[in-house]
Amino acid sequence: MSAEALALAPTDLLVGGRWRPASAGSVMDVHDPATTEVLAQVADGGVEDATAAVAAAADAGPAWAATPPRLRAEVLRRAFTLMTERAEPLAALVVLENGKALPDARGEIAYAAEFFRWYAEEAVRATGSLSTAPAGANRILVLHQPVGVCVLVTPWNFPAAMATRKIAPALAAGCSMVLKPAGDTPLTALAIGAILAEAGVPDGVVNIVPSRRSGAVVSAMLHDPRVRKLSFTGSTEVGRVLLREAADRVVNTSMELGGNAPFLVLDDADVEAAVAGAMLAKMRNGGEACTAANRFYVHRRVAGEFSKGLAAAMDALVVGPGLEPGTQVGPLVNQAAVDKVSALVEGAVDDGARLLAGGGPVDRRGWFYRPTVLGDVDPSSAILREEIFGPVAPIVVFDDLDEAVRLANDTEYGLVSYVYTGDLARGLRVGEALEAGMIGLNRGVVSDPAAPFGGVKQSGIGREGGHDGLLDYLESKYVAVRW
Repeated sequence: MSAEALALAPTDLLVGGRWRPASAGSVMDVHDPATTEVLAQVADGGVEDATAAVAAAADAGPAWAATPPRLRAEVLRRAFTLMTERAEPLAALVVLENGKALPDARGEIAYAAEFFRWYAEEAVRATGSLSTAPAGANRILVLHQPVGVCVLVTPWNFPAAMATRKIAPALAAGCSMVLKPAGDTPLTALAIGAILAEAGVPDGVVNIVPSRRSGAVVSAMLHDPRVRKLSFTGSTEVGRVLLREAADRVVNTSMELGGNAPFLVLDDADVEAAVAGAMLAKMRNGGEACTAANRFYVHRRVAGEFSKGLAAAMDALVVGPGLEPGTQVGPLVNQAAVDKVSALVEGAVDDGARLLAGGGPVDRRGWFYRPTVLGDVDPSSAILREEIFGPVAPIVVFDDLDEAVRLANDTEYGLVSYVYTGDLARGLRVGEALEAGMIGLNRGVVSDPAAPFGGVKQSGIGREGGHDGLLDYLESKYVAVRW
């Protein structure tokens, strides 16, 4: 399966419809997190390559924008079909470079392909509006037009889905683009580029420039007058830097940034359902997700039962290489990730937390960390202040719901929050009080291509998915007319 998967991914840059090496001839290693071995060497693009990709996108953009929406939709639908037909080797490719378990990777490929299908349907729905001015002097005609050349920057944790979640609406809207995938996981993006070319995307409309020199490459593109849009998914820290860069030319920006998701279990919750939901919210992608439940606030009345159930479920997970049969949790993406998670857990224990399950790296080759549950975590502990991005669940016990909501909101982030309760009205009231762009009410998963995905506060700007995701790649033009 590994050979078939690797065969899907070119290892050169995609610029103007041509696969070519980096202009400086430089390459970068892509590692398998389960073995730490080098999987492949991929062209390592530089500023010159990025500028060439922007030029290709600018040249190809007008013709693509003028392509009838139905034809753009058919290209997207073919891309969906091709991804679906190749789902198994694509999932294996994700496992090889990202490390996640194969069931997680299969889910990601299905989710990623669905963006092509959803936006194939949305491409014909970029509708404008016509109304009469209140004073009656003229008509108000509003057109939606493609924003122009887009720079798309994606992370390593969902190398397929984060790429298609940006590429699909941009193509549907009539935009051309340059994709800069994460240096740790460029192979999946390159494989998707090959699929898009096969599906009929014209040369130059989608360009892909992997690079380890992300700062210089993205900065060069943001300062190119031909670039009109930046869509970034990644950490809030990097997002702040890119917003400053984009401000120099007032580039249109969409930001899907970090999260620190609270998971509230109220005193009337179905504890068994809450544990099952917690496993979904925490352990999707092994905890390496911006939507991962990061802080568990559990009412004292059910805290013992919930903690015991969650610890047992986490302890039962099978950890190993993602392609190994039966594996449920793969390795973290690199050694730095293991070191960060280890330091956060050790700090929480030093602050008085009890280790209920797991704790510590796995004693084997690769970047593995054991699924871990911490009980009696101090509400001021550092592990509650930042994204863990690993398989660790810290539990804080509460008595007063208002205090739990206050603790849940006491963060600069606001991407997603989860609430488990037996009272729907109560859950909706709590959902309204939580400062987050998305609420999982008695659900451990919120992501859906048909829904607007995004956060508030320092978790982002704009929305991806749903009809909102299409609008992020369109500009509104108002025409005053009288007849």
